[in-house]
Amino acid sequence: MATMTQVHQQTTGDGRAGAEAQPILRQRGEEIQPYGALARYPLGLSDDVRAASVKALNQILCDTMVLRDMYKKHHWQVSGATFYSLHLLLDKHYEEQAKLVDELAERIQTLGGVSIAMAHDVAEMTKIERPPRGREEVPVQISRLLEAHELILIEAREAAGRAAEAGDDGTDDLLVSEIVRVNEMQVWFLSEHLVDTPLVKAR
Repeated sequence: MATMTQVHQQTTGDGRAGAEAQPILRQRGEEIQPYGALARYPLGLSDDVRAASVKALNQILCDTMVLRDMYKKHHWQVSGATFYSLHLLLDKHYEEQAKLVDELAERIQTLGGVSIAMAHDVAEMTKIERPPRGREEVPVQISRLLEAHELILIEAREAAGRAAEAGDDGTDDLLVSEIVRVNEMQVWFLSEHLVDTPLVKAR
């Protein structure tokens, strides 16, 4: 039986070395851009402006990733009389938050930064209270989501204002047109589920 080395050294009929098709596995190397460092793109923005926007966007990205995953957790674990409608709504909101995650990460990379990505790094950075592993009642699930939304909305509005003042219109536009508007809409849809109104007979 041919060894791997012998397979690599096989030749064609005319004696020439054959094409190498073996993947090179288990590779490691130095980071090509450390977290916090900026690549320089000709964007017409100073390094200080870009660095400030990247820092703010990474915090919002981190918290948005947690909110996204909390939506999926509650989508799986929701219970009770409103199960079906909430099951669908929470998954819809999850998909919308997943889209925001991608937009935030791409904006960070566009500015020359490095976007936060891995779960353990997100867990260290997030400002959102960590829910338990187990199942919670629907009002608690919704309350957690609303609190996370509010935190992100505060972060996004403050960051948008700073970006606008600094001339970073792209970041300002993303934060206002996407992050703020989507989160505000989701807050409205969720909040109405916590209104204590009769289902059949008026008071």
